[in-house]
Parts: sequence; structure tokens; C-alpha cells
Amino acid sequence: MKKQTTGKKPKIRHLSDSAAILDFGGQAISLSTSPRSSLDSYIFDMAADGGGNWEQTYQTVRGYKIVPYGINNDFPVMIRDIMARNNLAPGVLHRKQNLLTGQGAFLYENAFDGGKITRRWVDDPNISAWLRSWDYDRFIDQAATDYLHTGGVFAIHPLERGYRLPGHGRRIARLEFVSAKDARLEWADSRNIDDVRHILVGDFETACVNSGLRSYPVFDPTDPGRYPISASYNYTYAFGRNFYATPGFMGAIRWILRGSDIPMIFRHVTENGLNLAYHVHSPQGYWDRIEEKLREKYPEEQPEEIEARYKQAKKKILDALTETLSGKQNAGKFFESIDSYDDDNNLITWKIEPVDQKIKDFVEAQLKISEAASSAITSGMALHPSLTNIMVNGKLASGSEMLYALKVFLHFDTRIPERVILGPINQAIAYNFPGTRYQLGFYHAVVMSEEGISESERMKNN
Repeated sequence: MKKQTTGKKPKIRHLSDSAAILDFGGQAISLSTSPRSSLDSYIFDMAADGGGNWEQTYQTVRGYKIVPYGINNDFPVMIRDIMARNNLAPGVLHRKQNLLTGQGAFLYENAFDGGKITRRWVDDPNISAWLRSWDYDRFIDQAATDYLHTGGVFAIHPLERGYRLPGHGRRIARLEFVSAKDARLEWADSRNIDDVRHILVGDFETACVNSGLRSYPVFDPTDPGRYPISASYNYTYAFGRNFYATPGFMGAIRWILRGSDIPMIFRHVTENGLNLAYHVHSPQGYWDRIEEKLREKYPEEQPEEIEARYKQAKKKILDALTETLSGKQNAGKFFESIDSYDDDNNLITWKIEPVDQKIKDFVEAQLKISEAASSAITSGMALHPSLTNIMVNGKLASGSEMLYALKVFLHFDTRIPERVILGPINQAIAYNFPGTRYQLGFYHAVVMSEEGISESERMKNN
């Protein structure tokens, strides 16, 4: 068979030091020479150059052109693995999620009072019954988790099979959560997310070998009943990116990696460190005399036999010295040696010096790096240290600091996440219940200082 070629010289687009794309015009081939054995080096380098632009061209998976999520189409998996190895970051995101979702999602309507916008919390039996007909709390929890880790949420919108609203079509039956690691956007040649027509769902961690790929049309918010089943990608726009969102802590990934390294460093120091307590200087003249005495005592033996006896005698002496110098049960013991001079009048003496390994300095240096990493992680995740129980300069935040930080967080940092996480449900509510003014929002109980609470209701008296 004759080999066919395109006749075109490919354009090489570098994604990183170990990944590139050969662009033939109508066809693109991705190449990677990175040994995926070192996640740390790979993600550290990726974070160092701003994450790379993995949206330059498509990848083909089981016949579908997709927008890759990450240089190797595995960004959500990498974030998962990075978080799993860190002692701080998962807890910070979990605390942020709890603060964001508050006491849960409830129905409300906006009210205008004295020039201020407030929320009036309500209950609608019909909407509440629809929410209870599917596990909306679990959907919200999963959506909040994915949003905080990746900046976006994938959801599937199936319609009810039988019931039709008068002149309105079938209602949305429920919302189904799809993990970011299992969903990808279909490629659009315009590189505009508004032109994406389908969302592909499958096990991309294993290249969809066993799961296959399911294609869903993109949900149309202007006509929610257009497709029997559709999918949506709800996200916060990431500057300079055409398709996928990235987490707010993207720039802090290198600090997360360094923070994860410190326990391993201590482990290796403990297991593989030199751990010497003493440096023993033994005089060569002392050993020469022992060897000379052995030759005098055993004149008939060969040199190899004398050498063996010499090594055995040396081991016995050093073992006895080791036993004397080591072990807490030997506290108070002493070692005696007699100094002498050789024929050239050189002093023959033993010397035992304690070894200062400067472990304290090393540990203190690593702990300072750990403190810097902790501060950088919480800053990158946009959560005040006082809300994470992290000690700053050796002390925990006061109650007033925590209260003020909480008020700032609730006032400024909840609007956009709430809109993205609850957006698919609120779109369904608006479609299923025409004319309603109600929507879901996160309810947060008012937290007051102890001074603002009557003495009988204070926590210390409960």
C-alpha cells in the first residue's frame, strides 16, 4: 500500500517543555515526552508557566473532537491527586464550602425595603415537593465541591416523560450531577464556548475505554424544553481562557505542592538520616600495637589469619565502646583511655567528640517554609486564616477577628458561587413553575458577638 502524506509542513505549537501539537491544518496530532511518574514536577512546571494554554486545538477521543481539559486532558484528576496529598488544602476548601452553603438552600424572593435589597425567605409547597422528588441537597453538595475545586459545574437536565405543562411542554424532572473528570466540551472551530453544541460524558481518566462516550446537546436556557435530555456547563469565566474555568487557587498550586513535601522530607530525614551522636577518633598507633601483639602471640599463623584475628579484636573493642556511648540506660557511665607516646614522641590518644547535626536548625527552617505555605494556600483559596483555624505568628485569631472575617466573606464572596452552583436548579424552577418569583439561595444565620446577646443566651451559659 502506498503511504499517503498531506504534503503540508506542520506547524509546531509548544504547550510545555514536554508537550506539543503538530498542526497540519485540517488535522492535529498531540505529542508528549513527559514521563508521568512525577506528578510533582509535571504540575509544578505547569503552574509555573501559568498552566499552559491547553485550549489551542482539539483532541480526538473515540471519534469525537473535544476541548481538552488540561495539557494531557486530565486537569481535574491532577487537582484531585494534589489535594489528596496535602494536609491543609482539602480542609480549607471544606470549611469554605460549609461557610458558603451555610444552613442550606431555601426558597426566597427579593424584597426592597428603604432602598435596600433584602431576602424574604418563603416556602412554596409545589416547588418544595418537586425538589424533594429528587435528591437536590446531594446535587448541591456535589456541585459546590466541583465548583470550589475547578471553578465550574457540569449538570444533566432530563425532562419528565409524561406530564406536560399546558402550552409549555414537559417539565424538567431533576438535575443530575456530572463530575468534572467525566465531562468535556465538544470542540468548536470558532473557539467560542457559545458555539459548543454538545457535552461529552465518559470516564476520561481511562480514555473512555470501558465507559464509552455519551453525547448530550447543550442545554438551552431560552428554551429549556427543547431537548428530552441535555447538559450544561455552569462556570465562572477564567481570564484569557475560551472554554473551561480554572480554580481561584491556580497560582497557589506550587505552594500546595511544597506544603505537601515537608512531611515527606521529615520522614526521609528520620529514616535515612546519618543520625550520628559521636565522632570517635581512634589512634592508628593503638591498632598497630594490637596487630603486633597478635603476630607475637601467634607466630605460626599466616598473614590472612592474623588479619582475621585483628578484625575480630577491633570489632569487639568498638562494640564495647558503642554500648557504653549509646542507650539511655548508660547515663553516668564513663570511658577510660590511657595516653602514650610512640617511638617518634607522637601522642597516642583516643578522642570522642559529640556530633552537632544541626537538626534543630533544619527543622525550624522547614517549619518556617510550612508556615509560609499555609499562609499562601489560604490566601490563594480566598479564605481568611482566622476562618481556617490556622495559627498566624504562633497564635489563633480572636473571636472578634473571626466574626469580622466571616461577615466580610458572607458579604462579598458568596454571590458568584451561589449563582453558579444553584443556577441550574433556579433555571428549572423558573421553567417548571411559570410566573414564580421564588428561587433558591443559601441561608446564613446571623452571627452576633457575645456582647450583642443576652447573658442567658450566650454560649458559655448553654
